[in-house]
Amino acid sequence: MARQSTHQTKPNPEKSPHRDPTASGQRDAAVNRIASHNYFLLEKFECGVVLTGTEVKSIRNGLANLKDAYGLVNGGELWLLNAHIGPYEHGNMNNHAPLRTRKLLMHAEEIRKLIGKTQQKGLTLIPVRMYFKNGKVKVELALAKGKQLWDKRETERRRTADKEAREAIRSRKK
Repeated sequence: MARQSTHQTKPNPEKSPHRDPTASGQRDAAVNRIASHNYFLLEKFECGVVLTGTEVKSIRNGLANLKDAYGLVNGGELWLLNAHIGPYEHGNMNNHAPLRTRKLLMHAEEIRKLIGKTQQKGLTLIPVRMYFKNGKVKVELALAKGKQLWDKRETERRRTADKEAREAIRSRKK
């Protein structure tokens, strides 16, 4: 006859999904802040990225940089060029190249639309941010038009005026 145990064991506590804010999708892995300064961002698209394992681990560690990156449609496929993902520190000799060209994943219909739009003069594809969604790395591409110097000055003037107005309202409330 089996003896019943009076010892109570606690079930293992669930791991917090908020343990790593980047991997859980709460925080962006990389943001291209200069993009909104240098370009008018007209339309945004979400696409997946073909990555190796060490690249995903580097992105989780915050080693991704989109500053000089851009998108290119070539042969009916979408590519991400000049996106820097630093080497994984615990990688071996099979570690990835930091500036390699990476394939972006989008529906064929969306790529056909992008082909028509990027052939217009002055329009290009700029990655705005890189983030995790359901455990997968996603890139937000923006269809962008370059700003002239006077456009940048006008944007800065408008931003300064808005900031002063908000401060004036805040000081009136006090």
